[in-house]
Amino acid sequence: MKLGDWRFRAFHDGRFKLDGGAMFGVVPKTFWQEQHPADEHNRIDLDLRCLLVEHLDRRIIVDVGIGDRWEQKKQDIFGIERRSNQLVAELAEAGLTRDSITDVVLTHLHFDHAGGALRETDEGLRPIFPSARHWVQQRHWDWARNPSERDRASFRQEDFLALAEHGDLQLVDGANEIIPGVRVTPVNGHTPGQQMVEFDTGHGTVVYCGDLIPFLSQVHVPWIMGFDLNPLLTVTEKKQFLTRAAEDRLILVFEHDHRHEAATVKFAKGRFQPDKVFDLATGPGKAKA
Repeated sequence: MKLGDWRFRAFHDGRFKLDGGAMFGVVPKTFWQEQHPADEHNRIDLDLRCLLVEHLDRRIIVDVGIGDRWEQKKQDIFGIERRSNQLVAELAEAGLTRDSITDVVLTHLHFDHAGGALRETDEGLRPIFPSARHWVQQRHWDWARNPSERDRASFRQEDFLALAEHGDLQLVDGANEIIPGVRVTPVNGHTPGQQMVEFDTGHGTVVYCGDLIPFLSQVHVPWIMGFDLNPLLTVTEKKQFLTRAAEDRLILVFEHDHRHEAATVKFAKGRFQPDKVFDLATGPGKAKA
């Protein structure tokens, strides 16, 4: 999808599975199972969609997937489905080298968002994208190094700590324009210091929603994750964001929805709901039926 001189493409680091009940919290299974069918272990499919944004001399990736460094037992637990080095392989197939990436923006440091930041080398863990600046909220960086007992399993510190020593780590304090046209805004209900990433192209604004709205179905405000540390705050943050999204016709990109890449939203019949649903390859002019 092109908006002015900005280009947006989706790349993937495979798929994995999480418990459907955990992904939808108190929402009964009878409501979500048609859109998100569960397997025999009650797990549903989650895509690992990474957003590549190209503008002038910048080549930016938002989130980097789950990565390669998983023992077989964990691969089975999480139903990880990916080829080795998948994100880098997909980029290479599109003619893009690891060195050509100028910036990696991490919404947060949970293993399915930051697991692909580092790779094993003879010298130890090193950044997969060696020329890139890696953008993380300061508050979240501090939290991820000392998480609570409730969310400790969501972090693998070996996925990100080496960035401070061997990578170009850029810690951001709150809402900021980190690159011309690229703004990050913290949302804290899911985890302290998660950041939404917005691209203001002058021809429309694209927002990578991370885990505030991981699926198209979760545009419905009450449908939030059991993983959220502060669920009532998540509800407030979603309402505030979706109000602006509907009013300003923002384009939302969904990280974990394997069927739906992007959408605009509207407020109708007393609730927020999808308006145009489309793939980034075609853009909003060719919405899905």
